[in-house]
Amino acid sequence: MLKRFQASAFVKRIKRILLGFDALIDSAMYQSGRRARERYEDFSTFMERFHVSGVARVGVELSCEALTLGLGAGIVAMALASSAFQMTSDENWLKQTDLAVTFLDRYGADVGQRGIKHDDAVPLDQYPDHLIKAVLATEDRRFYEHFGIDVIGTLRALTVNARSSGVVQGGSSISQQLAKNLFLSNERTITRKINEAFLALWLEHHLTKREILKLYLDRVYMGGGAFGIQAAAEFYFGKSVKDVTLAEAAMLAGLFKAPTKYAPHVNLPAARARANDVLRNLVDSGLMTESQIVAALRNPATPIDRARETSPDWYLDYAYSEIRKLAQNGKLGDHRVLSVRTALDSNIQRRAEEVVETNLREQGRSFHAKQSAAVVMEPDGAVRAIVGGRDYGASQFNRATDAARQPGSSFKPYVYLTALMSGKFKPTTIVTDRPTCIGNYCVHNYSGGYAGSMPLAMALAKSLNTIAIQLSQAIGNGDSRIGRAKIIDTCRRLGITTPLEDTPSLPVGQSDVIPLEHSAAYAAFVNGGKKVTPYAAVEIRNRQGDLLYRHDRDAPPQKQAVPYDKVVELAGMMKKVVEEGTGKRAQLGEGIDVIGKTGTTNGYKDAWFCGYSGTMGGCVWYGNDDNAPMNNMTGGTLPAGTWHDIMAYAHQGATLKPIVGLRPDPKGATAAANANVVKPVELGAPQRPATLSKSAIQALESIQMKIKAVGGDKQSALEAPEPTASDAAPREAMRAPHAADGGVIR
Repeated sequence: MLKRFQASAFVKRIKRILLGFDALIDSAMYQSGRRARERYEDFSTFMERFHVSGVARVGVELSCEALTLGLGAGIVAMALASSAFQMTSDENWLKQTDLAVTFLDRYGADVGQRGIKHDDAVPLDQYPDHLIKAVLATEDRRFYEHFGIDVIGTLRALTVNARSSGVVQGGSSISQQLAKNLFLSNERTITRKINEAFLALWLEHHLTKREILKLYLDRVYMGGGAFGIQAAAEFYFGKSVKDVTLAEAAMLAGLFKAPTKYAPHVNLPAARARANDVLRNLVDSGLMTESQIVAALRNPATPIDRARETSPDWYLDYAYSEIRKLAQNGKLGDHRVLSVRTALDSNIQRRAEEVVETNLREQGRSFHAKQSAAVVMEPDGAVRAIVGGRDYGASQFNRATDAARQPGSSFKPYVYLTALMSGKFKPTTIVTDRPTCIGNYCVHNYSGGYAGSMPLAMALAKSLNTIAIQLSQAIGNGDSRIGRAKIIDTCRRLGITTPLEDTPSLPVGQSDVIPLEHSAAYAAFVNGGKKVTPYAAVEIRNRQGDLLYRHDRDAPPQKQAVPYDKVVELAGMMKKVVEEGTGKRAQLGEGIDVIGKTGTTNGYKDAWFCGYSGTMGGCVWYGNDDNAPMNNMTGGTLPAGTWHDIMAYAHQGATLKPIVGLRPDPKGATAAANANVVKPVELGAPQRPATLSKSAIQALESIQMKIKAVGGDKQSALEAPEPTASDAAPREAMRAPHAADGGVIR
C-alpha cells in the first residue's frame, strides 16, 4: 500500500513538472510572437516613411530591375574576363615584350625590327608639346580624366556611328588600345572587348597616366613596319620624334586610326587630308587656336620617298613570337638586344603578297572573298614566306598562324594515310563510291552523284567524300569512332594541335586547322614522314655578335612520325590529284613533281590548296573573317591558281629536289634545271633576281672567315651569311647591315 502511494505521488510530481515545462514553452512562444509582432509593426511604421506610389514607384521598380540585371551582367562579365586576369598573372608581364630584335632575311639583308630599342627610346618629356596634344585630341581627349574607360566618349561614338549607319568613330580609350596591343589580338569579338576593358582598368591601377601614354606611343603600329611613334618619325621623316613639326605631328597622329590607309608613303593625299582632320581636332578640343594651326594647314608635311619600300610584317610578327618563346624558355640567356637571321626569302614574300592582293582585287568581288592567307615552307619546316591577310595596316591578325578554319577535303590525306597505315588498303585497292551514312549523317559528293568502283588513288584524286567516310569505318573495323580516333592520332603525330571534334563529318574536314600547322603536316608527305616543326629563326646573335642559337644545332632533331613506305604511297596518290584530279591548276611544268590536295567546305566558307614539290610548298586559304559564304569558290580555282603563281616564281633558279620516295624523271629534271625551271613569260610572273651558286656563297664565307682570322672588321663588305637552303641567293640580296648606321652595303 505504501509503495503504491509513493509511486502515485512520484507520477503526480512528474506530471506537474511536465505541465510547468509546457506552460513555460507556451509562455515563451507567446511572448516571442508578441515581441515579433511589435517589432514588425515598428519596422512597418519605419518603412512607411519610404513608401512611394505612382510615378515614383515605377522609377523605384525600374531601378531595382536595373540593379538586378546589372549584377547579373557583372557576374557574367567577370566570368568572361577570367582570361584577362590570367594574362596579368605573371609579374614580368611587361618585360615579356621588352626585347629589341633586328631581323635579317636568309641572305643577310635587314628586313625589319620588333620590340623596343632601349638605347634610342625618347623620354616622354622630350616629346614636342604639339605632338602630345595632337595624339590626345585625336585618340582620347579625356585621357587624363577617365579611369581607363571613357564612358562619355564611348556613348558619343555609339551615337555618331548609329546616325551614320557605320563605324565612324572609335570608342576605345588609349588605355584600352594599349591593353589590346600588349595582351590581345585584333579579332573583333565580345570576349576580346570585355578583356580589353578589364585590362585597361588593370593598367590604370598599376601604371601612371604618363607611363600608359609612353607605352602606347612606343608600341602602337604606325604603318610601314614601324612600331612606335619614334620609329615612325624616323621612317616617314628621317628625324627623331623630338624634332617633328606641327604638320608632321598631325600626320603621325593621323596614322593611329588606319596606319596603312593613311601611310604617307602609300597614299600621300589621304595622309594629308587626315592630318588636316587632326589639326581641326586640336581646335575643336580647345588645345590650340585657329591661328596656331594656319601654318601647318598651308604647309603640309612632306615625307621621305619610301614608295618602293615594303616590310614583311606578317612574317616578322611570327618570327618575333618565336624569339619571345625562346627567350621565355631560357634559350637566349639574359640577352635582350638580338639580331636574328631568318629563313625568310624576301623576294618570295613580296611575290606572295602581290599575288594575293592581285587576285583579291581582280576576283575577290566576284567570288565574294575578302581575305586570304598563304604559307611557303621547305620540307624541313623553314618558313620562307607568310601572308597573314590582305592588309596588315587594317588588321594585324595573322590568319596564317592564328586563324583556325575548316580544311574541307584538304584534310583527307590524313584519312588516307591512316587507311594505308592500317594495312588494309593500298593505292590500288578498289573502293566503291556509293551512298554512305553513319547513323543520321549521310554524306554526299560535291558533284552530287556516285562514280562506282575505282582504285583508292583515283578516289583521292576525285576527292570523293563517301570514300573518306567509308575509310573511317574500315579503319575502325566497322566502328567509325575507333577509326576517327586513329585519324586524330595521325594528325597529332604530324603536328596538328588544334582541337579536332570527333564527329562523323571529321574525315571530310569539318574540324578546324591552322594554315601554318596544315602546311607543316603536309611537309611530312614529301620528306619521308618526318614530323615538321615550322621555324623562322636560323641563327640568333647578341649585340656583340656572339652566336646564341642556331637551329640546326639547338633545335630538337626531326623524328619519324609515320611509316616511310606509307608516306611514299600517299605521295604517289597525291601526285595524281595534281596531274589528273581537282588540283590541275597547281602544276608547275615538266620536271617538277607536285603533290597536293584541294579543299572546299560546306557553304563555300573556306577554300584551300595545300601542296609541295620536293623543294618547297605550303598552303593557300581564301575566305571571310565573319565566315560569310563565298560565291562557289572551290580549292581548285583561286587557291590552286594562287599557289601556282607563288610557287612558279619561287622555283625559278632553285635547285630542284625530288619528293622523297618518288622516282624523279631524270630527263625532265635535267631539262628543267637547264631551262631555269619555268618560263616567266608563260606564267605571267616576274623573273627572279640573278643568283649565285651555293659554291660561290661558300667561297665568300671562306674569305670572310679568313678576314676575321687576321683581325678584319666584323662587318666586312664581303660578309655573306651561312646558306640555309640548297637554292642560291639573289645577288641584289647579298648584303649585310652596316655596322655603324644600320644601312646596307650593296
